[in-house]
Amino acid sequence: MTDLTNLGVAAIRDGVAGGDFSAVEVAKAFNANIAAAGALNAFIVATPELALKAAEVTDAKRAAGQPLGILGGVPIGMKDLFATKGVQTTAASHILEGFVPEYESTVSQKLWDAGAGMLGKLNLDQFAMGSSNETSYFGNVISPWKRNDGGNAAMAPGGSSGGSSTAVAARLAPAATGTDTGGSIRQPAAFTGISGIKPTYGRCSRWGIVAFASSLDQAGPMARDVRDCAIMLEAMAGFDPKDATSLNMAVPEWEAGLSGDLRGKKVGIPREYRMDGMDADVSASWDRGIEWLRDAGAEIVEISLPHTKYALPAYYIIAPAEASSNLARYDGVRYGLRDLPDGAGLQDMYAATRAAGFGAEVKRRILIGTYVLSAGFYDAYYTQAQKVRTLISRDFKNAFTEVDVILAPTAPTAAFGLGEKSDDPLAMYLNDVFAVPASLAGLPAMSVPAGLNREGLPLGLQIIGREFDEQGVLNAGLAIESRAKFSAKPEKWW
Repeated sequence: MTDLTNLGVAAIRDGVAGGDFSAVEVAKAFNANIAAAGALNAFIVATPELALKAAEVTDAKRAAGQPLGILGGVPIGMKDLFATKGVQTTAASHILEGFVPEYESTVSQKLWDAGAGMLGKLNLDQFAMGSSNETSYFGNVISPWKRNDGGNAAMAPGGSSGGSSTAVAARLAPAATGTDTGGSIRQPAAFTGISGIKPTYGRCSRWGIVAFASSLDQAGPMARDVRDCAIMLEAMAGFDPKDATSLNMAVPEWEAGLSGDLRGKKVGIPREYRMDGMDADVSASWDRGIEWLRDAGAEIVEISLPHTKYALPAYYIIAPAEASSNLARYDGVRYGLRDLPDGAGLQDMYAATRAAGFGAEVKRRILIGTYVLSAGFYDAYYTQAQKVRTLISRDFKNAFTEVDVILAPTAPTAAFGLGEKSDDPLAMYLNDVFAVPASLAGLPAMSVPAGLNREGLPLGLQIIGREFDEQGVLNAGLAIESRAKFSAKPEKWW
């Protein structure tokens, strides 16, 4: 039998349904891989018993001739930002260590209802704040990839969904959930040679997901290929009355609608994304992507997104402002950590709990957010950033009167070594320069692997679509995937 952990979502689902192997065999294979991969630190909590329990249910259904669901028999990793009933949920922060929810997030419940099982809770940047998975209280996640220069430097898996990207790339899970606030699905997918899609804002419910920036946060899938992402997204998406920002729209059959034929479609190439001093390998990869989409039948059109240069500054005002508000609830009173010094009053407890519970990056963003929301600076910073956000959205709307999708790099570089940028927050924030504009505009955007750079590390290409057009994004991603023929995987060292 083939190694079951080399199979993706579609192959596992179809193999279980066809009786080629059992769901229990699949769960056992992935559980074994996770148990042997502690060096990667991808999981905060492994739940092998839950994966096996779901697999047993699927096998019993098959034996009884009952429908299995679109994820029947597929075990997945769950980013530890999604509340999971009876299983610790920490957002990778000390302040929530030991918190065990009494409820299930809407997205995770949809996945279990579709037949999936949970392999465990995946590590991430603390409260999803980071681009390298170095801010987790539970330690750095390490990418399974290494540079081909003979060195042994530990590489960043991207962030904040670094546990998710490492788990999928290292064959610890066929797919995983991620969340994307300013690139946290797309950038780690690009760094580890997998696919990931951030859907239109509101397509997946935010209920039961630990909040970072409420007007930006969006759940999405990370998987080996475009088809697997489409399957996962179908299971995750849908209207939720418990989320006021949820889209009350039917969920399309994205898997059935997949087509790499782009004849009659126009692909926009934003001239503002061609930056001075751009990484040569990233630039060459983008050029190849343009030719691949042309080969798929698309017409290539140069477009302008003139407010692109303001996207990153606007994002790093809006997101910390919302984080400052959302994270005020962690005060030591109701749940999670409580640090109560001897003789301390209520204010002392608040201060001690937050000082001990939050990491340095989270504190930095809370301080930035509190500052830009303060009475003297609200109009100068926050109000201006919201105006810029409107202009960026308008740029995209104008562009989509001319083109169907937009092609750009996912990240300005390939993966970097752990520790290489952690001392320079601005250098770290620049990782999001190509991902943030689509987040601010609430648009669907996807990263697909496009090849390796000269150091043997994966590079990703990003497709951005108009609102609600995940199908167009997935189809363009499929066109790239079928031409890139990316089959590289990390050599096992862990």
